[in-house]
Amino acid sequence: MSRLRIEHSTIYSYRQPVTLGRHRLVLRPREGHDVHVELMNLHISPLHEIIWSRDVFSNSVAIVDFVEPTERLEIISTVVVNRTIPNDRLGGGTHEIFMPVSYEPTEAIVTGSYQLQSYPEDFADLQEWLKQFNTSGDANRLLIDICTRIRDQIAYQRRDVRGVQSPKQTLQLQSGSCRDMATLMMDAVRQLGLAARFASGYLDCPASQAGRSSTHAWVEVYLPIRGWCGFDPTLGEVTSLKHIVVGVSQHPRGVMPISGVFNGPTGACTEMLAQVKIEKLDEPVVVWS
Repeated sequence: MSRLRIEHSTIYSYRQPVTLGRHRLVLRPREGHDVHVELMNLHISPLHEIIWSRDVFSNSVAIVDFVEPTERLEIISTVVVNRTIPNDRLGGGTHEIFMPVSYEPTEAIVTGSYQLQSYPEDFADLQEWLKQFNTSGDANRLLIDICTRIRDQIAYQRRDVRGVQSPKQTLQLQSGSCRDMATLMMDAVRQLGLAARFASGYLDCPASQAGRSSTHAWVEVYLPIRGWCGFDPTLGEVTSLKHIVVGVSQHPRGVMPISGVFNGPTGACTEMLAQVKIEKLDEPVVVWS
């Protein structure tokens, strides 16, 4: 079992008091047979009202309405999560699923929505880029090939501006953030008939352990029998215990950790600081069964 303490802090400073509009927070890790949230503490200032819900993707979402003006907005989420390795009963993850993949009729309505291109105008550019791959044979091997090829061909560049680049932009620039690489892979595999979704969360790495990291993004692809499988094109590898999923969505815009508005003059926001720090509380890894 891997036990982690994750602190995600976001602080906005304003030149003068502003009125904060409704904010949407996607900060609580997704739980399941391999992830358990032991505790969560959410500090928000100024005074506010909060409602928790689950969205259409089953993400845990906090809707926050503020009740007083402020010159400073603080949102600090602290969670302790336990992660376990599921016992793989399919031969160590080598169970072959051949291309083209077909989904069960009972799942087709859902998987169909995850096969739609996020940027349909980039179809031709992705089609040309995909010519370098052998798109027949084992689906998992193909996905690993696409994942590692993006890592090798696209230079990582941290971008603090909102939004993502389209796949065409990322291919033209040959650089992008983790969000951009995830979007590129997501739309590429969708073009091959696979259901894929955008995943956002935390990465246990030296930068996050030093408290100078931010959120991370990768892709999950739905494969028959195996379910949702994670691929991180920034690292060029399948996801592991160091990846903690917080939110998933059909489109990268649907899973922003913090989104909201404020009412005030142009330029009122003078600073925004975001930081993720991860602390390992224990090291042992136990296989789940």
